[in-house]
Amino acid sequence: MDSIYSFLDKAAIVAEEDHEVKGETKQPNPWKMCSVTRIEEVKMMIRLLPIWATTFMFWTIYAQMITFSVEQATTMERSIGSFQIPAGSLTAFFVAAILITCAVYDRVIMPLMKKWKGKQGFTSLQRIGIGLSFSIMGMAAAALAEVKRLSVAREAASGTTTLPISVFTLIPQFLFVGAGEAFIYTGQLDFFITRSPKGMKTMSTGLFLTTLSLGFFLSSFLVSFVKGVTGGKSGQGWLADDINYGRLDCFYGLLAGLSTMNLGAFLVCAGWSKPRVESPEKDSCGEDKC
Repeated sequence: MDSIYSFLDKAAIVAEEDHEVKGETKQPNPWKMCSVTRIEEVKMMIRLLPIWATTFMFWTIYAQMITFSVEQATTMERSIGSFQIPAGSLTAFFVAAILITCAVYDRVIMPLMKKWKGKQGFTSLQRIGIGLSFSIMGMAAAALAEVKRLSVAREAASGTTTLPISVFTLIPQFLFVGAGEAFIYTGQLDFFITRSPKGMKTMSTGLFLTTLSLGFFLSSFLVSFVKGVTGGKSGQGWLADDINYGRLDCFYGLLAGLSTMNLGAFLVCAGWSKPRVESPEKDSCGEDKC
């Protein structure tokens, strides 16, 4: 993998034209010649980009959970006795899934891995991979739930505003994606911070945050694209204005397929990614610290 970036080493080769005259002395032009340290830092940042690019898809799926899944909930039975659950409050299952996943990972998985394998838990790349896998399962669960909801909608009387199907049918998709968020969020933060150069820690955090924003942009693009392709002249398609006449299950299936391909790309990129090897720290006497 390092050989791919070997062309960057040319920036450290000293040439006469790479110097600029300042007064009576010649100094290196920083736009034409860099130190070896800076070149290695650039290489380290470039190595992060493949993993960075393969995490957009998770946040695209997350965007669907807080939009279309809530829209599904508005058409379903949400009553518990005399109390009606607000459709938007279903996102609370995200929080519950994150809390449960973090607790199980911290109190069960990590101690077991430390006891059996001597490890402190999953690596950052493993956590990202687990998060992406959970997102695929979430989309598969969402597609199955929508198939069931649509079958009820077709059998219901015309004009029915609330379908006779419990809103709790949607809980699995929220739990899967919420559990995935617990893994991928911590995995991304750990990966970008630990693999970035010491002088670029703040930039690495920003790199992580861009995956969220670009994931939401990708979600908007996919929604517009699918509406344009499947809508036709009638405007009805997979993502119809009234989801009872659409095929949201096909859209969820498309996302599951794209996420599966994205996971494959992530595994390839993870195989290329190498952990940063740091030289042992030395004290003022030049000896390795204990």
